[in-house]
Amino acid sequence: MASFKKWRDRRKNPWKGVFYDAFSAWRGERGQARLYDYIDLPEGAVVFDMGGYKGEWADLVLNQQPDCTIHLFEPHPGFAADLRAKYREDARVRVYDYALGGRDGKLQLSDNKNASSAVAAGDKGLSADLVAAERFFATFGIPGIDLMKINTEGGEYDLLPALIDGGFITRIDRLQVQFHLFEEAMIDRRDAIRAGLEHSHDCAWEYPFVWEEWRRRS
Repeated sequence: MASFKKWRDRRKNPWKGVFYDAFSAWRGERGQARLYDYIDLPEGAVVFDMGGYKGEWADLVLNQQPDCTIHLFEPHPGFAADLRAKYREDARVRVYDYALGGRDGKLQLSDNKNASSAVAAGDKGLSADLVAAERFFATFGIPGIDLMKINTEGGEYDLLPALIDGGFITRIDRLQVQFHLFEEAMIDRRDAIRAGLEHSHDCAWEYPFVWEEWRRRS
């Protein structure tokens, strides 16, 4: 049944083919193993988790490099409260109950577990804070980031241009991002962001609209 739904969706929306082809390659080439390999993180690594949800990814990183600091961002108020409770006694994890983007403001989020989004279609019943990346870095003065993971259900289209235009992208050694394909226009938006990343980073691997990784050039 799932295969039929995908076939019908692709036939109705042929622009989604780039995602379906990439996802097939991702599964066939065991892309998940590549995504979750952080054993080479240096001691004392600074890690940003954009879209923390329940903290599973943060836990995975901590298991591979216990001596790191994770800045964990989760704008969903319920998830953020759970994360604060979970890491209350762990000084390595700092939880921020907002998202980073191009400006200060408010987000209206859907309440859909790990797919909660301010961009995807759906009822937006939750209010969350958006903090300008420029103000965040000016306030906290973080000079370098060893690893940043972005899985923000469409928020990447606001955050990444802010990081690129503000020059903060050059502070990030390794970037993993999941671009989302909610509408056809996001294909061009992803292309534009990737063109901006190419000024400072090389694409290590990519599965379009599934996951991709960028490494900062020396």
